[in-house]
Amino acid sequence: MKYDIDAVRSHFPALEAGGAHFEGPAGTQTPRQVIDAVTEVLANPLSNRGAATAGERNADRTVVEARRAMADLLGADPAGVVFGRSATQLTYDFARTLAKTWAPGDEVVVTRLDHDANIRPWVQAAQAVGATVRWADFDPATGELSPADIAAVLSERTRLVAVTGASNLIGTRPDLPALARLAHARGALFHVDGVHHAAHSFVDVEALGADFYVCSPYKFLGPHLGVLAAAPALLESLAPDKLAPSTDVVPERFELGTLPYEFLAGVRAAVDFLADLADGGPSADSAASAPGTEGRRERLERSFAALEEHEEGLRLRMEEGLAGLAPVTLHSRAADRTPTLLLTLEGRDTQDAYRFLAERGVTAPSGSFYALEASRRLGLGDTGGLRAGLAPYTDARDVDRLLEALADFLRRPTI
Repeated sequence: MKYDIDAVRSHFPALEAGGAHFEGPAGTQTPRQVIDAVTEVLANPLSNRGAATAGERNADRTVVEARRAMADLLGADPAGVVFGRSATQLTYDFARTLAKTWAPGDEVVVTRLDHDANIRPWVQAAQAVGATVRWADFDPATGELSPADIAAVLSERTRLVAVTGASNLIGTRPDLPALARLAHARGALFHVDGVHHAAHSFVDVEALGADFYVCSPYKFLGPHLGVLAAAPALLESLAPDKLAPSTDVVPERFELGTLPYEFLAGVRAAVDFLADLADGGPSADSAASAPGTEGRRERLERSFAALEEHEEGLRLRMEEGLAGLAPVTLHSRAADRTPTLLLTLEGRDTQDAYRFLAERGVTAPSGSFYALEASRRLGLGDTGGLRAGLAPYTDARDVDRLLEALADFLRRPTI
């Protein structure tokens, strides 16, 4: 299947500035269709949700469409899709809610591979109720988090296992179904941080075994907010803190305050854009967008297959180029990983490299990117390294610009 990268890139106004973007793991650029969707909602009557006025109906339709879109993206039930300010906020909210069901002696499992947003909320919630935190390690030599690593810290008192779907630092994609089976065999819930995972993988929350799956649309071409997907029946069993007059209906009982309707319109547009990636993005005469053809879920599956093939080819091109640059160490080594590379440069400061690249129009940031435990386990302390992550609009010219600029940096004499 041919991935028409030039057609895809034509939809991104930010690319007209001429930069090469490798900061996708921190947040992607935005296609025109998402920008227009946000603008359209703000330009039309808008109110709190209801059915009496045009503004109420517009708000209600926007929410319903966004839930359906995210359900299609994640293979979830729209009635189990919860919106929040960010994935971090949603994880904190659900950690506090679930902790109400824990007691001293209960155990919560977190991993050293994870972003801190899937560690600290659980650690702090456990501490608040006297529960015990068990840490699962990963192999720093390979970047792998294995089922054996999780099995080693499970017990009959395990109440929740929190695992990344893909490391935002080194790209590792653990075997989530295998880890879910281990957690469920102990009667524990399985919470997946899919913030980096959903940007590069076709997601099916049920097949993954995820009881909770969180992600952030701004990592996959949408606006800045968070999404959590769970089975409606599981959400019905939970009692979050909320205002007395607010609804007790699921999933709204978990959404505190008025939703950002304009951003939800952008979420729907981002999912629609992803569904048409295999066809170069939306177009007026696109057969994939025509009524009566493939459903959005089927189009998403086809598009993610094309995207993964495209990104895999660019990742290999990048790794082959880096192999010829001394002294570069690549820390992204897992057998199954996203196109996200973490580099360190012997005798060189990666912050200096970041600034050097930026001067040449190449954005590849340096840091630990909130994956503190992973960075420390890799022996990189809190400093981390230079991260280069791909996005749907990355092309071979971008990769070559990165490699050339990095080679120029390494040729500079050290002081």
